[in-house]
Amino acid sequence: MTTKLSPEKVIGLGMSFWNAKTLLSAVELGVFDALAKKPADLATLTKQLGLHERSARDFFDALVALGMLEREAGVYRNTAETDFFLDRAKPSYVGAILEMANARLYPSWGFLTDSLKTGLRQSEHKEEGDLFAALYADPTRLRGFLTAMSGISAGPARAIAEKFSWKDYKTFIDVGAAQGMVPVTVARAHPHLSGGGFDLPQVAPIFDEFVTARGLSDRLRFHAGDFFKDELPKAEVIIMGHILHDWDLAQKRMLLKKAYDALPKGGSLIVYDAIIDDERRENAFGLLMSLNMLIETSGGFDYTGADCLGWMRAAGFSRTRVEHLVGPDSMIIGVK
Repeated sequence: MTTKLSPEKVIGLGMSFWNAKTLLSAVELGVFDALAKKPADLATLTKQLGLHERSARDFFDALVALGMLEREAGVYRNTAETDFFLDRAKPSYVGAILEMANARLYPSWGFLTDSLKTGLRQSEHKEEGDLFAALYADPTRLRGFLTAMSGISAGPARAIAEKFSWKDYKTFIDVGAAQGMVPVTVARAHPHLSGGGFDLPQVAPIFDEFVTARGLSDRLRFHAGDFFKDELPKAEVIIMGHILHDWDLAQKRMLLKKAYDALPKGGSLIVYDAIIDDERRENAFGLLMSLNMLIETSGGFDYTGADCLGWMRAAGFSRTRVEHLVGPDSMIIGVK
């Protein structure tokens, strides 16, 4: 039997950081932006990006082998996916999350073993204690972080706009709204809705800029506050996306109870994250995201649908369900 075994899968997984860093460097260097303007041959692209000729051919051809670029008759071009999602000039750009991964997460994950041994976060500025306080105190880092959150929320936002029964409601609030990707996407899809986003005061100008640029400032407004200290704004639907996993169990329960208290009878809470499957065998992204929370936060962790359903029922929600959104993300809905 051992003669049929191959180490390829084990070695491929162990060395997969090669693949990741190649893509992350391509985003950082602007490979896909350059090729979105015009396909180019090796010499032209190398000069455009300021690369050393020793490395360039292997780098671009590795991207071809990874399915991130196409090459025909010596000319490189984007694939359909990279042209759509990794060209900064397009509104469909999701590379901001990869930019953050390159700048912050990739170095921090080198300390995963330390986190596993100590239970302590290992991200940059870990001595500052609170990741979010550090991020929100620096306007440049904050804008980059919020842009990254828009990138990772774009797909789930479209699915929530499509799959949730919005016809039954008129108002909604996105708690931890970041730039406002979710409110904008939902409001565009359902003109009868009004609402906005709730986040720390530093986010206000970034949210307002994003919403105004998309012509929705008449229906979406920003609510400033701290969801640990303040009551949540009243609305018929409250959304918490990629928020609950940042916090420990006691904080998760408190946020769910605050949402319950802010909703009217018949109102709904939508929680979405990379929900781990109940058997904890299939959603590798969700499990790895939980390890990311170990590295990034003091007590955060990702969770299963069954976990969250139990927490929601304990908070008072009478009807709860889990529904898949897109990729690794699912939403958990609780009705008051």
